[in-house]
Amino acid sequence: MSLFWRIFALNAMVLGAATALLLWAPVTVSVPVVLTEAIILVAGLVIMLVANGALLRIGLAPLGRLTRLMTTVDLLRPGQRLPVHGHGEVADLVRTFNAMLERLERERATSSARVLLAQEGERRRIAQELHDEVGQSMTAILLALKRAADETDEPLRGELRQVQEITRESLDEVRRLVRRLRPGVLEDLGLISALTSLTTEFATHTGLHVQRRFDTDLPALDQETELVLYRVAQETMTNVARHAEADRVEVRLRHTEGVVVLSVADNGRGTGIAREGAGIRGMRERALLIGATLDITCRPQAGTQVQLTVPVPGEPRT
Repeated sequence: MSLFWRIFALNAMVLGAATALLLWAPVTVSVPVVLTEAIILVAGLVIMLVANGALLRIGLAPLGRLTRLMTTVDLLRPGQRLPVHGHGEVADLVRTFNAMLERLERERATSSARVLLAQEGERRRIAQELHDEVGQSMTAILLALKRAADETDEPLRGELRQVQEITRESLDEVRRLVRRLRPGVLEDLGLISALTSLTTEFATHTGLHVQRRFDTDLPALDQETELVLYRVAQETMTNVARHAEADRVEVRLRHTEGVVVLSVADNGRGTGIAREGAGIRGMRERALLIGATLDITCRPQAGTQVQLTVPVPGEPRT
């Protein structure tokens, strides 16, 4: 039934009931109208309006659900759909909206994949230039400073030693940036070794206690999936160091039936609401790239947990 005929039928039901009451009810209308008759007429009108409003609310409920979904839908949380019941204009509208969401999610995933792949390519290029140009130049400066310090008397020798130490620390920082931009250990030794190196470096630089729990029976994952898991762990731990005010972080990587789950939990100050900044939205876009699901649980004074669930191709999910 079309929306027009649905509304017409609802109004016809109300008006028909009101007409039947007027025909068979023992009520007459005098001229001029007396008070009791006016009260009865007004009460009947109110009842008729309430009944009409209730029936219209029931009849137009699918449009209300559609409106609420349209105001809350987020393409970074795919799978939000409305159930389709029956036929007619409302059902066709809901089906069309669901199809539009599916198309937009596919287009968003495709565009996000292009952007993230281009971003990773730019990271590799910058890391290569830092390693080849800046790193080698600073190494040459260190050697020149060492020769100059060996050939110079005090107190200039002490000053050159200090400059040499500052340059060495800067070179170590450049190397650390290179590792963050391009995780070579991920390509050479795999995901477990890369996460172990990442958490060890994180604990060294932040002073936080990091617990690692990695399953050893992980299935074979493609390079893109491993990179997403690594980047999500990296971004989450960076957020912990900046905002959580925690002293302990637990990083888990486990394989259950059909999925690989990465979880990073801290014992810092949860706000109760996971605020979606650029970092979190970037993680959601990476999750879309491999068809994964990102869940964030944030509890006041109980810490935050970020969990990435990655489906394993060829394995049934429970």
